Amino acid sequence: MGLKIYNTLSGKLEEFVPINPPEVKIYTCGVTVYDDSHVGHGRSLIVFDVFRRYLMHLGYKVKFVRNFTDVDDKIINRAKSECTDFMTIANRYIASYYRDMEAIGVKPADVEPRVTEHIKEIIELISKLIEKGYAYESGGDVYFSVSAFPEYGKLSKRNPEELEAGARVEPSEKKRNPLDFALWKSAKAGEPAWDSPWGPGRPGWHTECVAMIFKHLGETIDIHAGGLDLVFPHHENEIAQAEACTGKPFARYWMHNGLVTVGGQKMSKSLGNYITLREVYSKYHPDVLRLLVLFTHYRSPLDFSWEKMEETKKAYERLRDAVLDLELLKNFPTVEASGAPHPLFEKVKEAEEKFFEELSEDFNTPASLAQIFNLVSELNKIKKSAFERKAITTQELSAYQYAVDSILKHVKGIFGILEDIKPECQKVQKVETEQEKPFVDERLISLLVDVRDRARKIKQYELADYIREELKKLNVILEDTPAGTKWKVQR
Repeated sequence: MGLKIYNTLSGKLEEFVPINPPEVKIYTCGVTVYDDSHVGHGRSLIVFDVFRRYLMHLGYKVKFVRNFTDVDDKIINRAKSECTDFMTIANRYIASYYRDMEAIGVKPADVEPRVTEHIKEIIELISKLIEKGYAYESGGDVYFSVSAFPEYGKLSKRNPEELEAGARVEPSEKKRNPLDFALWKSAKAGEPAWDSPWGPGRPGWHTECVAMIFKHLGETIDIHAGGLDLVFPHHENEIAQAEACTGKPFARYWMHNGLVTVGGQKMSKSLGNYITLREVYSKYHPDVLRLLVLFTHYRSPLDFSWEKMEETKKAYERLRDAVLDLELLKNFPTVEASGAPHPLFEKVKEAEEKFFEELSEDFNTPASLAQIFNLVSELNKIKKSAFERKAITTQELSAYQYAVDSILKHVKGIFGILEDIKPECQKVQKVETEQEKPFVDERLISLLVDVRDRARKIKQYELADYIREELKKLNVILEDTPAGTKWKVQR
């Protein structure tokens, strides 16, 4: 089954053919570390975390690089406002970033370079561009000459002449052309600076990623990814520098995820309408956010709201309960059944086939998730029937087990969801959040449930009710069923 992805560069859906299979080199633009990460960052991180997992599932050997911009105007301004140095700010929010990524299940990249560790490579890149006639020094600054690169605008499909008509030049800038962009910025008083052939200064934003890609992945990579808001000018400027320097294609495929909006407006720190990842996972299981992201096609806009989080939470609980209730059904009286295998076996095979078909058609996660939730509906039918009969057939139980194994294999391995459920015993490892800290272990809960069951048997209902209510205060919800009492933590 071939994988097709939408290539922003061509504007078409294309068959994915790596440069050197089975190796796949991917670079994703990371965060500028001057504040906590928000849901807009989280969407891109989750999308390409899952895409990377899928490539690995298909047998590719993925080298995945995601950077940190750890010197920037915003970082410097934050440091000034706190009367500290820029590296203190950068280190603080890199630590915050790692905390958030671990919480939402995003795997670390294979290489996570920092701009300040690549000043040498950035200076070498700029020097080559000057030597080749694509860049020029002006009063300690260095600019890329857009007019020297005829293909400028090919990624964003923008005409340089139209762009130039609308461009503005600040009085402090020394450009020859309004579209020219900074590769090196001369030092200002009180700001971090490094020595260079053009005097002390620091890199321009658009140059940093190119230098890091060249060092860690080479001159041509398979996939360059990032948010839609980076297409212009950031990624357009990356292409111009890289291809001017090498004369080779920079990236074979460009993938861009849609923006996260709030009430139709882009979520951003400058607008003040952002919600941090920490706030989200302090209120919801991190899997709920992953589901919310994956329920929308990666190229479409995603309008975030707490109402949508509540809706997604219900879907998540249906999925989780369908998996965990396998253990409950194993305790039901079983009835031997003869005849053909349960039809769910065939439905699982069909769902698996469609699951991969959808993922391979421009990474259509909502359509592939629909196959998973179709299986959840089938499991709920078996569960409902078993509760009505207070028994389950051996065919039903084996089919339920087969479907659960399939669901866990795919949602855990590819989507990174339900990773706290162990397939061998279906027991849950509790996920700690800001609001919910571990309060008791599972053995203690099981003991209290057993004491309550004994109290009910000898008609000490007051004690039984007391245990139920006290556990509820600790977010442990009890449910009495024909097969005994089951419990779960209410998120």
